[in-house]
Amino acid sequence: MNPGMETQRSFGDDPWKLVVRGIDPALAGEDETLFSLANGYLGLRGNHEEGLPLGSHGTFVNGLHETWRIQHAENAYGFAEHGQTIVNAPDAKTIRIYVDDERLNLETSEIREVTRTLDLRAGTCTRSLVWLTPTGKRVRVDTKRMVSFVHRHMATVEMTVTALDADAELTFSSLVINRQDLARVNTETPGAEVGEAGQTRAMNDPRQSEMLTDRVLNPGPHRHSMSRTIMSYGVNNSGMKVAVGVDHVFAPDPDREPLQLNTGISSGALSEMQDLGEGWHSRVEAGPDRVRHLFQGTAYEGQTVRLTKTIMYHSSATSALTEMVDRCEQSLEQLAIEPAGQRWRAQRAFLDDFWRASGVEVDAEPGVQQSINWNLFQLAQAAARADGRGIPAKGLTGSGYSGHYFWDSEIYVLPFLTYTTPRWARNALRARERMLPRARARAAMLSENGALFPWRTINGEEASAYYAAGTAAYHINADITYALARYVSATGDTGFIAGGASDIAVETARLWSSLGFWSGGAVGEGQFHIHGVTGPDEYTTVVNDNLFTNVMAQFNLRFAVEVVRRGMRDAPADYWELVERLDLGEDEVDNWAMAAEHMCVPYSEESGVHPQDAHFLEREMWNLEATPPEQKPLLLHFHPLVIYRYQVLKQADVVLALLLASDEFTLEQKRADFEYYDALTTGDSSLSAVVQSIIAAEVGYQDLAYRYFEHALRVDLDNLHRNASDGVHVASAGGIWMTVVQGFAGMRDAGRKLSFDPRLPKHWGRLAFSLMWRGSRISVELERDAISFALVEGDTPVTVHVRGRAFDIGESEPTRVELDGQGPDLGEFEGLSAGILPRDGEGEHHVPTVEVPVITTSIPVKAPFTVAEPEL
Repeated sequence: MNPGMETQRSFGDDPWKLVVRGIDPALAGEDETLFSLANGYLGLRGNHEEGLPLGSHGTFVNGLHETWRIQHAENAYGFAEHGQTIVNAPDAKTIRIYVDDERLNLETSEIREVTRTLDLRAGTCTRSLVWLTPTGKRVRVDTKRMVSFVHRHMATVEMTVTALDADAELTFSSLVINRQDLARVNTETPGAEVGEAGQTRAMNDPRQSEMLTDRVLNPGPHRHSMSRTIMSYGVNNSGMKVAVGVDHVFAPDPDREPLQLNTGISSGALSEMQDLGEGWHSRVEAGPDRVRHLFQGTAYEGQTVRLTKTIMYHSSATSALTEMVDRCEQSLEQLAIEPAGQRWRAQRAFLDDFWRASGVEVDAEPGVQQSINWNLFQLAQAAARADGRGIPAKGLTGSGYSGHYFWDSEIYVLPFLTYTTPRWARNALRARERMLPRARARAAMLSENGALFPWRTINGEEASAYYAAGTAAYHINADITYALARYVSATGDTGFIAGGASDIAVETARLWSSLGFWSGGAVGEGQFHIHGVTGPDEYTTVVNDNLFTNVMAQFNLRFAVEVVRRGMRDAPADYWELVERLDLGEDEVDNWAMAAEHMCVPYSEESGVHPQDAHFLEREMWNLEATPPEQKPLLLHFHPLVIYRYQVLKQADVVLALLLASDEFTLEQKRADFEYYDALTTGDSSLSAVVQSIIAAEVGYQDLAYRYFEHALRVDLDNLHRNASDGVHVASAGGIWMTVVQGFAGMRDAGRKLSFDPRLPKHWGRLAFSLMWRGSRISVELERDAISFALVEGDTPVTVHVRGRAFDIGESEPTRVELDGQGPDLGEFEGLSAGILPRDGEGEHHVPTVEVPVITTSIPVKAPFTVAEPEL
């Protein structure tokens, strides 16, 4: 790492494993996020099986949510009406251990050694510890868990206990708990407030999940036996259904057949003890919100005893609870006949394929490869088995942002999916396609044509109660269409467009045509403007002609025109079906084309930069250099109106447009814009550093690009935004792939061309990855003096462009292209870069090329309990 970077946590030297030794209760929440396991449908936070130490419990099923009516202090027409938040599904991962009636408690018990490992190739989380009991006995406890990528609904938790030096009376207490309503959470979190149900929430932090105080999960049919429990619940307001089923396999000797458990089904509580033989007994205690399976007996010195829990979750918005219970039963029965150990082998095989297709290899300093691998693993955990559901901002690793889907997935996650595992990208886009009916209704409510996708949602309805930084972010429409266009370009999957995804392009284009207006008063006269919108930067809201919004709307309109006209030419049957289905007129399409051609793209000749919006350059400058760290992020310390008055950015806005619409700007314009806005960007959003890194690399600030990359790489691993306990920043993880591939390898895909203009970091020896392009996979290897390509899958040659030269990559020998350096190097960037990165030294800084105005009034300072006197 460069000098001045934040202190790193160490997770060992193995690039494929995160290893933590010891237990630090203060880091419980962070570690629960880092060691979470998920597959896109089901997620388990990395809670210890024993329950403590605890940050927050979490078992999440994608899309399983509760709703409530938003209580606006002052309501108005069109405000979002119903909030949504992800539900904490019944927790089946807890197993408590008792030795001689003493409970293993990781906070208070005497633990002699403990190691926890997240294996990124095996897809497992393991832990090994040695416990010295109060009676002086040494007991080893090993755990192993996974959330299956192969079996979408299944998780497994395995615990083995070994009596190392003496016989011991041993009890396993295996639990299934409705924690959503029992609310067993740590209420001693600093800065937290306790709700009626005992839940906690850090005060005034909009990044965290809402606090639900009413009962959420209403018990439904349940079935219990000595080996199996199935519980079902209906979500109180949303009407969703969920069931969890758990099978237990108990083996006092792992080398022999497990003991046979009574499989008789009952719908009531069972309290009688069953003799399992070999000195072991079992009992079940069942209630509506808590079921406990007890296994008790004597573990003799040297004996290892194992309990395996096979866990199934099924959910639905429409099916009955009895159907959910039956599905769990069927899934458990199918897994029961699978050979022992097969699930672990299948998990490894799945991830072998994933890393072969999606891995990135770097010859870099220690820790970088491990951090890259962890970030890419999070993308698989967020998307692999979502199978048509959205990708939450935190994946399924925490309740942050209430489990909502944002624009993040289309802009930061789908590039990775599109170019490595296109089927996953297609599934994510299908989730948006299913939202179209509600998006049409939302547009109509806002007096617009077409469709307006929700800024944040789970079920397709707008859930943002703050319209200025929510509904006003109309660019969500263009972001989704951009991701769709990129997917179709990279895959050639025109069938997806013909199958209904064309409606996304058409309905979003209609929205832009309706929302914008012509300065000359009539269609085609003057420029096309879009007013009253919010761009990616949420520190500047409800503005006119936000550059990012206009440039992306321009792309959206052009793509819609292309989809319709290409369909008319190449697939007339599909075209006429589209025309009839959407009542589409040719004059509409012509109007879209004209609006795109005459779109207002703000530019200041005086400053030589693109203003973020029509009036952005008229505002005063926020003095970031004088803003103390304890007042960041600004959104937690200043009223929005204070922030809105200044030139200050939460995250990249114009700079993001430079990346997504790369071919619309010259290199000189990109440099000028980057230099201007870098000094104004706080980095209060985790989405910012990756974009700033990519553009810094392109324009020639290579050292700065690497510093931004380092920051983004460790956002969660080092808790740089101080909210890692809320879940993984999935979009930032996707941005890591973007930074490596689009920043350092210089990959672009504008104009349906795959091109490269590399910027390999100075101290890296090599960078390698693979890409899918229209059914063929190519490997890319970048070294200091050359970039090489080879066709590794498929038989269709791929054309790539390297700094303007075209090369056909076919089945022959790999193609090696000699490079004359790694692009421009402008040396050290002397701008402020105060928002994200620590700075060396003190004194005044200036931005080269573009003069940044100095703030003319003192920076706002938060002063609790005092009110400033008005100036006279």
